[in-house]
Amino acid sequence: MTFVDTSKLRLFRRARVTLFVAMLVSVAASMLQAAEAKDLKGVALIIGQSQYEHIAALPNPANDARDMAKMLTDLGFDARNVSDRDAAKLKRDLERFTEDAEGADVALIYYSGHGIEAGGENYLVPVDADVSSLKDADQELVPISAVMDELKKTVPVTIMLLDACRTNPFPSDAVVRRAPTASAEPIGAGGLEPVRGAKALGNAPAADASLGTVIGFAAEPGRPALDGAAGENSPYAAALLRHLAAMKGTEFGSVMRMVTEEVYLDTKAKQRPWVNESLRRLLYFGVAPPEPTGDDGLITGERRQLLLTISDLPDPKRAQVELASLQEGVPLDALYGVLRALGTEKIPEDPADLRKVLDAQAERLKKMMSERAALRTDDPEIKRLVASADKAIGQGAIATARKFLDDAVGRVEATNDAVDQAEELIKQKRIADAAIYAKRADASALVFDYKSAANDYAKAFSLAEKWDDKLRWNYKNQEAEALNSYGYATGDLDALRHAIEAYRAILNFIPNGEQNRDWAITRNNMAVVLQNIGERETETAHLEEAAQIFRDSLAVFEHVKDDLNWAAAQNNLGNVLLKIGERESDPKRLNEAVAAMRATLEKRPRDKVPLDWASSQNNLGLALYALSEREPGGEHLAQAEAAYRLALEEYTRQKTPVEWAMVENNLGNTLVTLGIQLNDKARINEAADAFRAALEVRTRDTFPVSWATSRLNLGNALSGVARFDMGTGTLEEAAAAYDDALTVFTRQRFPMDWASAQNNLGSIYQTLGQRTRDASRLEQSVAAFQAARQVYVRRKFPLDWAMSYYNLGNTLQLLGGVTDKPEYYDEAVDAYRNALREYKRETNPRQWALTQAGLGSTLHWLSMSNAGPATLRDSIAARRAALEVLTIETAPVDWANAQNGIGMSLLNLGNIERTGKYLDEAEAAFTATLKVFTRESQPMQWAFEQNNLGDIHWNRASYGGGKPEYLKAIAFFENAKQGFTEAGYTIPIPLTDQKIDLVKQQLAKK
Repeated sequence: MTFVDTSKLRLFRRARVTLFVAMLVSVAASMLQAAEAKDLKGVALIIGQSQYEHIAALPNPANDARDMAKMLTDLGFDARNVSDRDAAKLKRDLERFTEDAEGADVALIYYSGHGIEAGGENYLVPVDADVSSLKDADQELVPISAVMDELKKTVPVTIMLLDACRTNPFPSDAVVRRAPTASAEPIGAGGLEPVRGAKALGNAPAADASLGTVIGFAAEPGRPALDGAAGENSPYAAALLRHLAAMKGTEFGSVMRMVTEEVYLDTKAKQRPWVNESLRRLLYFGVAPPEPTGDDGLITGERRQLLLTISDLPDPKRAQVELASLQEGVPLDALYGVLRALGTEKIPEDPADLRKVLDAQAERLKKMMSERAALRTDDPEIKRLVASADKAIGQGAIATARKFLDDAVGRVEATNDAVDQAEELIKQKRIADAAIYAKRADASALVFDYKSAANDYAKAFSLAEKWDDKLRWNYKNQEAEALNSYGYATGDLDALRHAIEAYRAILNFIPNGEQNRDWAITRNNMAVVLQNIGERETETAHLEEAAQIFRDSLAVFEHVKDDLNWAAAQNNLGNVLLKIGERESDPKRLNEAVAAMRATLEKRPRDKVPLDWASSQNNLGLALYALSEREPGGEHLAQAEAAYRLALEEYTRQKTPVEWAMVENNLGNTLVTLGIQLNDKARINEAADAFRAALEVRTRDTFPVSWATSRLNLGNALSGVARFDMGTGTLEEAAAAYDDALTVFTRQRFPMDWASAQNNLGSIYQTLGQRTRDASRLEQSVAAFQAARQVYVRRKFPLDWAMSYYNLGNTLQLLGGVTDKPEYYDEAVDAYRNALREYKRETNPRQWALTQAGLGSTLHWLSMSNAGPATLRDSIAARRAALEVLTIETAPVDWANAQNGIGMSLLNLGNIERTGKYLDEAEAAFTATLKVFTRESQPMQWAFEQNNLGDIHWNRASYGGGKPEYLKAIAFFENAKQGFTEAGYTIPIPLTDQKIDLVKQQLAKK
């Protein structure tokens, strides 16, 4: 054993607590070579407690202790093994070990048996312990901290490995007293807790000779460990036995990480060891047992690298792998091996993309496992290589498995000449050879080499085509799937077209063109490829073709009562209809997508497939949300909200954190839109909370794309919140959220998301410019909307193109008022009229109405520069058209703004024509707005309406209304001043004071 001195190196500790904390950070090879190393003396005591007299016996500790003693001896320790010790003998063993350890450099204790925790102390349980032992625990049991304290006095390094985290062997209501007169403490519910003596040594005095302690637990604190099958080793002991042999040349912390992940995989994520350590030097063992050789050596070597890779994966990704393993029934080891083969830098950051990868590879693994028995060959070397490949895949050593299969294919190719001896032999040989190519294709697909996989499936097809109809079908189908996967991953349209050709070849295998279940499955799969092609094209012909094929497949699946494939085809139909509908102004396809999603739910009952049901609820919410953008009210928004909330009943943060965060994000989008439409601040705040909750899972380091999406959406929520105050703090926070999103959403990589962020940032600059009357902010807004339109071209994205013009019109209207330049109003009118080229009342009623209202507002201000009554009448007509769609129930704020605009235009029209005939109608419009703009909810808007009503009465007084109208005008102006003050918006107050003075002067003359 040797230490490498690290006293002058800066060390970093890992932050995650869901896996072993690495002993020390690896140091550079040059440092290791330069550091002084020396041989050290190590002593070990191994304790195995199986034959308990009064509590539950444990079958495996004696086996564990025997095997650990042999291995530690091989590693160079002076090891002593004791078993089934009562309290007196166990304490004498430990006292003797403490004495013998004096002068040693490393002391290691391995304990396998019962252990409990109470009052912050961990106890080893002797074999003669019973319930009465708990009354005087310090005497009748063995406190671990006392042993550690004694060893630390004489030994530089103390290592204690505790395979003692099994469930509590005593009655659940039993309590522990350290001494008969001490207070009672409950026994920990499961497992041991961190040992109090193992503390970090960062602040230890320089004279302290101790180099630290290592306390290894078989399971995380408070969690029980498994004992394993009778007669075998516990999972923890088995992992130690397998990987401590790697100590030759591998630092102790890395080896213990391997142990952690070995137990995690062996127990199917039910148990994960844990360590509490404070080493100040890197620990190496110089002598190791013989390593495995041959095929097993290759598999073990890659598996150890896999274990270290797993230890670095963040918890959300681990949760997704665990969920995929559980749902698809494939080994965790193999799925993690697939991700390692892909490369950690290429693992998708987006949870949805990672889920697609895991689902696709899990399906391949299931197929490979199911076809093991079907592989027959008379070549013993090929049998050995294929068996080793299967073992390697089960151990997650995917690259090694592919090497074995490369060798098998090489042997197949080397023996091809002997096949022609007899037709029957040829048949058997060709089928066996085809299976080897298919096996290698499977392995290639597992490492995401879809192109090679497609080539090998094609070779397997060519070998089996004339001999076996079923294999011919299967190999051609797998070739098509691999071509589709390659085309989807790389954007290679030629590969996708070849996939279509392969599926059409399969259709020719069906006798007499019969439209049976196989026909429907093949056509359904072909339609998925057509959809992938269509999504990359500006035209919708391939999307339409895919939709029709899905419909044809549904008829067949319904006829043969295949509910599983029917639901999958219906889901595919809904997805392709949603893609088509998003490009069209007419909401017809979106309605059809909603209907398809609802039909899918009928075949996915919650009690049988809860997670599939939740997924369909989320998809339904997406379709309903898309549909809501084409309607004036909030009916479909409310339904989308309900669908997301139902999905969250199954997608919980504890069980499925990634999916939970995805639905929280989608729910937040719906709540923002509902809150803005209904002027409901509480809903918008709830949306902001939903986005913040999602961001706790969607961190930038782990899921950068999802993080950027939720930051973008949080900016939308904050923009909505800002409608209810006149400050700029919330707006600046929203702008910061959009800027964060743009650090990920670049135009080159994410053009649509980049354009969306630019559009939303333009809206924030618009509001900031309005509130501060800052023309530069408004110019920033114009630039952002124009940037978004570089992506939102009319031919490809007609509705987004119209939206960017509508938003641009709003900014130009404000810019005209701030700069007092009427040419901006002319540009705003052009922008609104461009938007109306796509926004139609029949297909986009709400957007059409809002654009009419914006056009009416701009015409109003334009009339003030040209003093034209015709322009004012056009303004009134546009706003009245908007009110045919905007109602106080479905869009209260927009309805009130339109009413206010009509009142202002009528008031100005009367002034131009020098008549009071419009005053009653204008007063009615201003008064109507007060149903929405109350003093309590929106004091600033209420104040403006009071001001406008003051203008009404002032005008009436001028047309002969006399003193009562003057007094009413003064009263309304005073109300307006109070409202502006309450809202914190003081800019209009001086002008209001001038009005009051003028009214009083005119009143004094009467």
